Amino acid sequence: MDGTTIVGVSARQVFSGRGHPAVEATVVTENGAVGTAQCTAGLSIGTHEIAFTYDGDTAWRGKGVGKAVENIKQIIAPALIGRDCSKQFELDHIMLNLGGPDAKLRLGGNAVAAVSAAALKAGAAALGIPLYRHIGGARAVTLPCAAYGCISGGIRYADTEKSGSKPTYSFVAYDFPSFEEATYALFEVFTDWEEQMIQKWGLRSQECSPAYTCSGFFHIPRGMVADDHYLWDMVTQTICKKGYEGKIGIQGDLAADCYYDRETGRYCGLFNAEVRTREQQIQAIIDMTRAYPFVIIEDPLEEDDFEGHAVLVKETGIQIVGDDLFTTNSQRVRFGISMGAANTVLLKVNQIGSITESLEMIQLAHENGYGVMPCSSRGESLEICDYSVGINAGTIRETSLGCAGSRFLEIERELGDLAVFAGRKGIKGWKFQTEDCAIGGEKR
Repeated sequence: MDGTTIVGVSARQVFSGRGHPAVEATVVTENGAVGTAQCTAGLSIGTHEIAFTYDGDTAWRGKGVGKAVENIKQIIAPALIGRDCSKQFELDHIMLNLGGPDAKLRLGGNAVAAVSAAALKAGAAALGIPLYRHIGGARAVTLPCAAYGCISGGIRYADTEKSGSKPTYSFVAYDFPSFEEATYALFEVFTDWEEQMIQKWGLRSQECSPAYTCSGFFHIPRGMVADDHYLWDMVTQTICKKGYEGKIGIQGDLAADCYYDRETGRYCGLFNAEVRTREQQIQAIIDMTRAYPFVIIEDPLEEDDFEGHAVLVKETGIQIVGDDLFTTNSQRVRFGISMGAANTVLLKVNQIGSITESLEMIQLAHENGYGVMPCSSRGESLEICDYSVGINAGTIRETSLGCAGSRFLEIERELGDLAVFAGRKGIKGWKFQTEDCAIGGEKR
C-alpha cells in the first residue's frame, strides 16, 4: 500500500464558520499524510437530508456533537485503521455498512461525512497529488464560472423559523476567456457594489471565516427596502455601469421552501410582503428572469414540487438548481431527471453522507445532461475548489474571490495550457446555447 495505510482516525467538536458546533475528523496515514475535514449544518436544511447526530441536551442548545465524535472514535476509527486510504469507495462502504443497514442513521450523517471527506484529503496527500487530481484524474481541468455574493438578509417581509438569511443574490462572471480574467471583472463589480452599500446604508460585508471560503454578502435588514425588485435594479445597474452586461449575471438562492406554508399551499413574504399561490410564484420567477440578468436560480419552489421545477426549466431558459429539491440524493435526482425538474444539482456532501455516494450522484447527473454545482456552506473550506475542478463543474456557489479565489488561481496556473474556463457553456439552460443570446430579457 506504499504508506497509504490508515494509522489513525480522530475527531473533536469544533466551532463552525457560523459559530455553532461542528464535527471535525482527522485521518492519518502510514507515510505521515494528514487529512482534516469538518461537517456542519446549513442555514437552509431540506427535510430529505440525511439526519445528523446531536447530543440533544441543554448544552449548546441541543446541537452539541459529542455523540457523533464518540461514534467516530469508538466505532468508525477501529473499522478504518489498517485500511488503504487511497481506496475511497472501500472506506465509505465500510462506514455505510457498519453494524448493518442504516449505519448513517445510527452513527450520524455528520460523523460519516466528516470522516469520508478527511479520508479523501488524506488519500490525496498520501499519494502526493492535488486533491482535484485525486478526485477526477487527468480529466480534471475545468475552472467554473466565477461567482461572489452581494446580498443576503432574508426574512425581510415575513416571519419564519426556517431561515434567517435567504434569499441571497450573487454576481456570476461567465463570459470571459479565463478564470483569472473573470475574477478581475468580478472584483471590479463587487468593489463598486461594496462602495454603494457603505455609502447608501453604512453596511459592511460579512467577514470571511477561517473555516469557510469568503462569500462577500451584505446583510439587508428588515425595513430597508419594500421589495427585492429594488435590489435587483441596483445589482443590474452596477453590472451595466462597469460595462459587463452580458458577461456578468445574477444568481439567486431563493430557498423558497422557507417561505412555503404547507397548510395553505402559499408562498409568504418572499421578495416582498405578497402572498402567492404556486402558479403566481412560478410566474414571478419567470418574470424576474425576463426582466433582470438572472443566469442561475436555486430552489425557486418548495422542495417537493418537481413538476414546477420542470416548468421553470422550459420557461426561463436559465440554470435552475435543486438543493432542497435533490439533497445530493441519487434517488431524488433520478426522479427529477424523469420529470425534467431543474437542470443542475447542488452538491453538498453532508446532505447524503459520503464522498462515494456524492460521486455516484454526480455521475448520474452528468450522464443525463444535468450540471453539478458545488457549495461550501457545510464545513468545506478550500477543498470545495478542488471538488469543483475534480468534477469539472461549470458553476460554483460564491467562492471565487478572497481565499477561495486564490486557490482557484493556483489550480489554473498549475494546469497551465490544460486549464479550461467553463464560461458560458458551463451554465445550463437554452439561453446559453448561442453566443449572442440576451440574458435577462430587455437590455438595460
